[in-house]
Amino acid sequence: MSLTTALTYALPHRLLSSMARSLAYSDDPRVSRWLIDTVTRKFNVNLDEAANPDPRSYATFNQFFTRALKPGARAADADPRSLVMPADGRISQLGKIEAGRIFQAKGQSFTAAELLGSDEDAKPYNDGLYATVYLSPRDYHRVHMPWTGTLRETVHVPGRLFSVGPAAVNGVPRLFARNERLVCHFDTSFGPMVSVMVGALLVSGVETVWSGEEIPAYGDRITRKDYRGQGIVLERFAEMARFNYGSTVIVLLPPGVAEFAPQLGAESPVQLGQALARLR
Repeated sequence: MSLTTALTYALPHRLLSSMARSLAYSDDPRVSRWLIDTVTRKFNVNLDEAANPDPRSYATFNQFFTRALKPGARAADADPRSLVMPADGRISQLGKIEAGRIFQAKGQSFTAAELLGSDEDAKPYNDGLYATVYLSPRDYHRVHMPWTGTLRETVHVPGRLFSVGPAAVNGVPRLFARNERLVCHFDTSFGPMVSVMVGALLVSGVETVWSGEEIPAYGDRITRKDYRGQGIVLERFAEMARFNYGSTVIVLLPPGVAEFAPQLGAESPVQLGQALARLR
């Protein structure tokens, strides 16, 4: 085990994330301005594409981090049969779910059942596709719909808050199936689809457009919320959720419905709205 990985295990994840949350929501201008200026410089954040490009106009660091884009800054792929990229960031991995397992990094994988919280939830995705998108601190942090879907259920799966940076992905076994996450199940024109919002170190906050804050509102047990019959339909490319700091989103598709865009591969930089896959 490398020193970096050992430190990843040793860090007090919950305490650090709680402290980060307090700072992110502080409306003390000395705190918010210092955080905004530091992150903007360190990660070369492009504010020209923000709906509000003035960093001094954000009352808290969280408002800055979950900022909206100006109209036209991103567009959905022109092919109406394309599933679109759900977020800005970088492809961590993508491929086929083989023997129920999802590839994480060299020598590392986890099962779809572990990720989603149950064997039953994972069954529709056996031999299907997965795409893992990492959002760095510089990226736009709202997550959108790859395809039009009706919300069926959400599952909050409690867990650790390991970093999801490259060193942790390569060094921590079953990382995405161990971190706290919100699993969002949708029914679509081609069948079921899942978007999984994975929390991380300093990221224990996930908000959805249909329910507000989903994490960390719940406790330490798996919590299911049934939305069937409520008619919550989100269109392709529409916003569905946001992270209150950078993290990872994983999309699962059932077998035989789509093929990934050929230009995509591990480490590909991506933007919201570009083609993720095309329906067959």
